Amino acid sequence: MLQVTDNGANITLSGKSEVRGDGVFWFSMALLIGALGVAISMSLLPERLAIGALGLLIVGSYFFNRLRSRQKGSQTHISSGIVKVQSGLFVHNHLGKIQRISLAADDTINVNGKALTIIGANGGTKCQVSGFDSEKEAQVMQAILQGQQFGKRNANIKMQSS
Repeated sequence: MLQVTDNGANITLSGKSEVRGDGVFWFSMALLIGALGVAISMSLLPERLAIGALGLLIVGSYFFNRLRSRQKGSQTHISSGIVKVQSGLFVHNHLGKIQRISLAADDTINVNGKALTIIGANGGTKCQVSGFDSEKEAQVMQAILQGQQFGKRNANIKMQSS
């Protein structure tokens, strides 16, 4: 649903939210099991083997933190929630979690069907937005992000009966 406001537009995305971080969850479960294994090995095994098991747990924790930070910094895929679009930025609100994404001057915005992709200056995908009800909503979001102004009098609203 598209709602034109004084300084941009509010777009309600109707896509399904995807579960991210599934691999991180399983890796964290493996670390938890590893921690239990280290605790048991400290009481059953000789000191050298117990210290070696503790070292493996520390190395595993290091890689877990790197994986988690890499996943937080990776590209963003938005497919549900409310997007408040203004010139040069948009704010995504999904179940109370608010994410603000600003565009740089040399970012490229492409519309492909019902999906909008923001490509950074380095050529990598910065953000992908899908879940629009129509291709027109994606085009309106692209136009507003690029600085075009839409007034409420310019909004073309069509009512369809089912």
